[in-house]
Amino acid sequence: MDNFKTVLRFFLDQKATIGYSFMALLTIGGERVFSMVSFQCPCNHDQNFAYGLTFLLGPAVVLLVFGLFFSTRLWRLYTGCCLSPRKLCPRGNCYGCLKGLMSIFTGACVAPIMWLSVALLNGTFYECAVSGLDDNLVVDVFCKNKTMKCREELARVPCDRSKLSSDERMELLLMLRAQSQILGWCIIIISAIVGLVGTCCKNCRSKVSYLQLTFWKRYTEKEKDLFDTYALDYATKLAERNLQSFFENKSPIPFPFPNHRAWEEISEYYNFSRSEQYYSTLQQYVERTDRDFTPERRHVMEFKDGIEMA
Repeated sequence: MDNFKTVLRFFLDQKATIGYSFMALLTIGGERVFSMVSFQCPCNHDQNFAYGLTFLLGPAVVLLVFGLFFSTRLWRLYTGCCLSPRKLCPRGNCYGCLKGLMSIFTGACVAPIMWLSVALLNGTFYECAVSGLDDNLVVDVFCKNKTMKCREELARVPCDRSKLSSDERMELLLMLRAQSQILGWCIIIISAIVGLVGTCCKNCRSKVSYLQLTFWKRYTEKEKDLFDTYALDYATKLAERNLQSFFENKSPIPFPFPNHRAWEEISEYYNFSRSEQYYSTLQQYVERTDRDFTPERRHVMEFKDGIEMA
């Protein structure tokens, strides 16, 4: 049992690394499926560039959108900001808000960067896109000291329809693939360096020590897990109470529930302060002495026409 707990604790501590590894495997698998099943380079000057670039950048854009769409931190900042713009920068802390948005965007960029790196290392999409460029500078790089036939057949090199000799075609393919892989490694190296430098700068400017920062992360994770558990429990109890009141045709029993202002306060983005050493907006709220315990008499609900009182 102790060995099982040790293994479980290890996986919980390394869940971010395991998640990124799983994401990398999915990216590699997805790229291979695209390359072998759906990607067919048209091999002509008019379509190669647009077709290859679409397969190279299209999935990266989709992954970026998905990363932002499934970011709970983004929706925590964004929800309701049109009605109350100050929610984006509580207490006028624009720097903290900007830092939070950058952190959200950086996290969403992990999957697109993985896709670009894998796709460029494979080289299939890059070969198709670059071979369709009509720019003289690009053509001169590949067809330098070669005949005009190379310029005419460059767009057909990714396919087997090229009229060039097998040696010339293989030479051009190797050049295209080498450039693609160099770009892929450049993206990987730059991302690794930026990530390391960014982490170093973040930790260097941290207002708390390493151990306290570790505790903060553990507390945040545990608070989120317990919040989901409590939310499910109280939602179930409230639904049972309302259904019981409806079917038994009697007034509902009193049900303790936070008011609208309390929900607004605990949903704000929290920035650590040395003068107020709280670990979340929830802790900051519950430890206040001037909290308003008065429940809302009427619940606020959102309909298509806007926010209405039920």
